[in-house]
Amino acid sequence: MRTIHDIADYYLTKEAMTPKKLQKILYYAYSWFLTLENEPDQGLSNRLFNERFEAWVHGPVNYEIYKKYQDYGSDLIGKHTGNVKTFSQDVTDVLEDVWCTYGGNTANQLEHFTHQEAPWQIARGDTPSMNRCRTVISDESIYNFYKNWVEV
Repeated sequence: MRTIHDIADYYLTKEAMTPKKLQKILYYAYSWFLTLENEPDQGLSNRLFNERFEAWVHGPVNYEIYKKYQDYGSDLIGKHTGNVKTFSQDVTDVLEDVWCTYGGNTANQLEHFTHQEAPWQIARGDTPSMNRCRTVISDESIYNFYKNWVEV
């Protein structure tokens, strides 16, 4: 099974980036894969990885990735130069589509995008904008929002 760390390594081979940008790219990869690789009447069990995202102040955050890279702050995580897991063509296609769509954006732009989208907003609910929130962004809200964006 793929892990969020496998996907993070994949994206870090493309460029050095801040933890915030990595978080948002991982969130979009998870969201697109969930949407493209599932049928709603059959459940949403086909995930890119099992780890989930929470609705933090600066957008979707996976706690494991946060802990791993928290010491970087707003500094760049260096490019990954080690081995990277090999993925199926379907997985690679989604990862590349996400990179082509979002990779050229800054972390702050990606944060802004996620703040305009329903999954993060729903998970935050009435939480004041600068207050901590650890609510998991549901797969259902992700699917229902992104199905309109990635339909083929």
